[in-house]
Amino acid sequence: MARSACPVLSSLGPVALDRAGAEPLHRQLYRALRQAVLDGRLRPGERLPPSRTLAADWGLSRNTVVTAYDTLLAEGYVTGQVGAGTFVAASLPDAVPGGGAARDEARRGVGLSARGRALAEAPAIARDRVGRPFALGTPDLAVFPFALWAQLLGRCWRHGGRALATEPDPLGYAPLRAEIAAYLRAVRAVRCEPEQVVIVSGAQQGLALMAQLLLDPGDEAWVEEPGWPGNRAALLGAGARLVPVPVDGEGIDVAAGMARGAGARLALVTPSHQFPLGVTMSLARRLRLLDWAAARDAWIVEDDYDSEFRYAGPPLAALQGLDGAGRVIYVGSFSKVMFPALRLGYVVVPPDLVEPVRAARRHFDGGTSVVPQAALHRFLADGHFASHLRAMRSLYAVKRTAILASVADAFAGFATTEAGEAGMHILLRLPPDCPDHVLAGHAARVGLTTPPLSTYYRAADGGSAGNGLLLGFAAHDPAALDRAVRDLARLAAEMPKG
Repeated sequence: MARSACPVLSSLGPVALDRAGAEPLHRQLYRALRQAVLDGRLRPGERLPPSRTLAADWGLSRNTVVTAYDTLLAEGYVTGQVGAGTFVAASLPDAVPGGGAARDEARRGVGLSARGRALAEAPAIARDRVGRPFALGTPDLAVFPFALWAQLLGRCWRHGGRALATEPDPLGYAPLRAEIAAYLRAVRAVRCEPEQVVIVSGAQQGLALMAQLLLDPGDEAWVEEPGWPGNRAALLGAGARLVPVPVDGEGIDVAAGMARGAGARLALVTPSHQFPLGVTMSLARRLRLLDWAAARDAWIVEDDYDSEFRYAGPPLAALQGLDGAGRVIYVGSFSKVMFPALRLGYVVVPPDLVEPVRAARRHFDGGTSVVPQAALHRFLADGHFASHLRAMRSLYAVKRTAILASVADAFAGFATTEAGEAGMHILLRLPPDCPDHVLAGHAARVGLTTPPLSTYYRAADGGSAGNGLLLGFAAHDPAALDRAVRDLARLAAEMPKG
């Protein structure tokens, strides 16, 4: 059977014509062009080649092409202009017999699961642009030892390339897991052995993985109010029904959680440095949360996203270290200490979850890329991580002091700050007549990234407690921060009041 494929139009792609078939060539050409119009490959207003050109390129008689064009014209798929040529019609016929347009229209109305729709509709915080004050969660990349990191990557390939090229352990690179376990035991008082550490492609994947393993669709899960939208999305992806639980000066209000969601199966919390308010969960609240989990046979997921940067007192022990019942799952990340594109995080799970997690990783993605894990292992084992962390903690302390002084001066008598004892941002509380989302919009137009506090509440307006701006300080030097603070204060003063 002789066929020919002729890519005359780049937007049309190759078209196969069965020259030995029973169907006339002009009908085959007509159907191919019509389908291209319906699929959107030939777009409204696009000019078709002259019939002589198309006939010559495809090895057809000109009458075959003219007949196909005339059929398309008669049915309204194309329009003809004398002396100008043949063009795809701006509007297609209402009735499309068996056409792709009707199928496309039906397909767009279905397809997403209830969880998919919840994820698609969940509020999201846009990623901050690198280089703009006051980007959240962005470390100072100018001082990261990238040359050293490149050397470690190269050394790992030279000495272990063949071994690193094999299929990875779904739980992660064993030497790295051992280093992380030792670090967490020494610095964060986490109870864990290397076998309990799971390497993931960022903390967000770890949260999603735990939600998939521990929750059934419809299960209630506590989330902090306000809280990070990514944490909520991880739970929504598992079909959870979210229960917003208010946060006060001691952290999540366990009593309020019990009143709002007594049957919850899981609580996702940020006890060491609550995001976005910056408070630290009190010991009394931690113990009450653990008691609740034990009584309800529920899980607690501890998101310890930036506790390394603490500026007052010794490092706090993790909530997981207080747990004697195996109810707390600890999640951490290297993105904020090192660099965001590293995409390496870890989850510490109770011993009885190790094999279920291994099976899930094997089915989901097979595990995280081993080469950066091997380099990170050397970065930790050789002392570079501890050295870099000390330097960054000292540097960020200087920047934190500087931005607090700038804000106190520029916003004196107008706004207040809440800084907490850790982290990489401060909270600027605004008066009621200065809506945070309005000021954030003005700031964006002059190159400032100032996420409004109100957007971190599930309620539409966040209430009166949700009026403020989050100001990240880690990525910029004190002089740049001072200029940005004064620009922001000027914008706030220019806003109409009342």
